[in-house]
Amino acid sequence: MSQFQNRILSLVLLIVAPALCRADEPSEPTTSGEAAKERLVKLSKDHDVWIDLQRKLVVVDGEVALRDGGLEMFACPKGSKEHESVIAVRATSQLVHAGLLAVGAIAGHPVQFDPKYVPATGTTIDILVLWQDDKGKHKVRAQEWVKDAKTGEEMKYDWVFGGSGFWTDETTGQKYYYADGGDFICLSNFSTATLDLPIESSQANDALLFSAFTERIPPRGTAVRLVLIPRLDKNAKDEPKKEVAGEASSSVELNKEKKPEVQE
Repeated sequence: MSQFQNRILSLVLLIVAPALCRADEPSEPTTSGEAAKERLVKLSKDHDVWIDLQRKLVVVDGEVALRDGGLEMFACPKGSKEHESVIAVRATSQLVHAGLLAVGAIAGHPVQFDPKYVPATGTTIDILVLWQDDKGKHKVRAQEWVKDAKTGEEMKYDWVFGGSGFWTDETTGQKYYYADGGDFICLSNFSTATLDLPIESSQANDALLFSAFTERIPPRGTAVRLVLIPRLDKNAKDEPKKEVAGEASSSVELNKEKKPEVQE
């Protein structure tokens, strides 16, 4: 096992141990007669990221950062690449990586360019975007906010869990996770991406394959919640079933203050 895998595994164990201890606790009773909401376990007091070990999903909160123009990212950590990303999340990419492993996703490998192009591999991750406005609550697949530059239609591709990697500062000896620099959920291929597209997608500004689907995206600063759902069924078809994704995230809601509601 590589040093990188050991580092991530250690983080996963830190996450899963207390979560498993809480998994057997009874859910809060409801007065509406509806089934009790599944518990989300927060992974860090300093970051807005949770896992649901029962439904096998990861939840990350953030806000709309960009509504117009070409895109290299769909989502990046806040304070990194907001100028080319629709959403900025309040979490590190490394922590989301650990959360995905904790719920059963398998990291493959990032894109490779030398000696020839090899697309990223890994568990396919379905991504839902939740937000609310004066018209009510909304939930869409992340692809619906991304426009194909050639067809003008929403993006048809899915993301895979490539897994990024670590680098070491030769001066300090400090280790860093590549994707914490911005390459969290990518639309252009990056060998540093946590999630990438399994197709060839240029990073060149004059050859970007995707842009923001402006008319579908709420105003900048709108609070959003991303729900990352690994496709863990080995027999799952390539095309996601929207009703399954919706069922898996049925416990993930937004409250009236437009802040994601989390049961801890």
